[in-house]
Amino acid sequence: MKIGVSSYSYQQLINAGKENHLSVMKLAKEAGFDGIEFTDLSAPEGVSEADFAAIIREESEKLSLPVIAYTIGANFLGERSVDEEIERICKKVDIAQILGAEKLRHDAAWSVPEDKKTVAGFDEVLPLLAYGCRSVTEYAKEKGITTMIENHGFFCQESARVSKIITETANPNFGALIDIGNFCCADENSAIAVGNLAPYVKHVHAKDFHIKNGNGLNPGKGFFKSRGGNYLRGSIIGHGDIPVFQCLSILKSSGYDGFVSIEFEGMENCLDGISVGHENVKKMLEML
Repeated sequence: MKIGVSSYSYQQLINAGKENHLSVMKLAKEAGFDGIEFTDLSAPEGVSEADFAAIIREESEKLSLPVIAYTIGANFLGERSVDEEIERICKKVDIAQILGAEKLRHDAAWSVPEDKKTVAGFDEVLPLLAYGCRSVTEYAKEKGITTMIENHGFFCQESARVSKIITETANPNFGALIDIGNFCCADENSAIAVGNLAPYVKHVHAKDFHIKNGNGLNPGKGFFKSRGGNYLRGSIIGHGDIPVFQCLSILKSSGYDGFVSIEFEGMENCLDGISVGHENVKKMLEML
C-alpha cells in the first residue's frame, strides 16, 4: 500500500491563511507522501473551479505527486431534488477528471428530512439513495472515474448501512471509502466494521480518535459526542483508541493494495500530527 494525505489534514493552516491548496502540495511532497487528495476545492476569487483544478493538476505533475481522489460533500435527501443533486455531483466528476483523480467520494445523506422523520427511516429512503449513487457512478464510469461513499455523517456511518447502499446500488464502479476512524461516531468497533466493508473497499482513510465513555463528564474543549453519547476527539494516528494496525491488517488480508490517506483532525499542530501519523502508518504497513 502507498501512503497519501488529505488536504483536509492541513485545514488549520488553510483556515489561518498560512497555506492554500497549492502550497500544501509542496508540504506533502516534502513530507514524503506518495499522493494527495483534495476536499471541495476553494478556488481563488475570479478563478473557476475547473480552471483551479487545471492549475492543481499542473502543479501535481510538476511535483510528481498524483491527485489520488477528490472528496466532496453531497446529500440526496437535502434541499435539492435527487436529480438536481445528481447533476451537481456529476459536475464534480468533471472536476475530478481535470484534477487527474481516478476516484471521487461523495456523501449519500446526512439525515432523513424533518418532514419525513415520522414516516421514513433508513430502509425507506435506501432505494432513493441507491438511485442517486447509481446515476452518478454510471456517469463517472464513462470518464474512467470510480465513485464511493464514506462511513460519514452519522446517518450513513455504520458498516451495515454503508454496505446496504453499496449492494442496493449494485454497480462494480461504486464502493466504499473506508475511514478507519469514523466508525466510532456511530459507536461501532472499527475492526469489525472494516472487516464487514473490506469486500467493497475502493480507498482508505487512516484516522484515529480519543474515545471517552459517555457515562462520564464531558472532557472539554475539542471533544464532540458520538451518536450514542460517547465523547470523541481527533488524535494523531497511533495516539488514540482506534485499532488502526488491526484495521490495516484486515485490509491487507482482503487483498487491498491501494492508497491509505492520512486524515488528521486533532487539536495538535497539524504539521506535527501529520508527520507523526505518517511515521506510524509507515511502520504499520512495513510490519504487515
